Amino acid sequence: MKEQNTIHNPLAKSKNLLLVFTRNPILGQCKTRLAATVGNQVALDIYNFLLNHTFEITKGLNVHKQIHYSKEIWENDIWDSRIFDKQLQSGSDLGERMANAFRKGFEHGFEKIIIIGSDIFDLTMADLEEAFKALEQNEYVIGPAQDGGYYLLGMNKFNTAVFKNKD
Repeated sequence: MKEQNTIHNPLAKSKNLLLVFTRNPILGQCKTRLAATVGNQVALDIYNFLLNHTFEITKGLNVHKQIHYSKEIWENDIWDSRIFDKQLQSGSDLGERMANAFRKGFEHGFEKIIIIGSDIFDLTMADLEEAFKALEQNEYVIGPAQDGGYYLLGMNKFNTAVFKNKD
């Protein structure tokens, strides 16, 4: 495991960007609410299953893709650096980290940006394609979650207000 701030994928040419936010899959540090019930190892196993699902539904998507790690960039993991640019999340809370990722994406010339977590089992490639298509007609797209939050957020212009009070 080598820590870096960015590994770039020179092959992606799309003006669409998918941001995948992930926690590094470390025993005792992911799916902690679930771990309280099933134990740390089972929670880690479930998280790894969900990471693999997210990789499978995103790897063939015809957009530029970035994986944003919570702690450090792992070079030799499932997130193939030939498919995903590897980035390190930056900011003091989730809202700031997401805002920074969107800001950098727009600064680098991307026109439509969507962010997802790495552990949404019901998400499909078709959902992501539909969300990018929706950004052709709308400034924002939101995939609402049952807990009151969202599992997907997309925009075609940067708006910092969207990221206030997120933790």
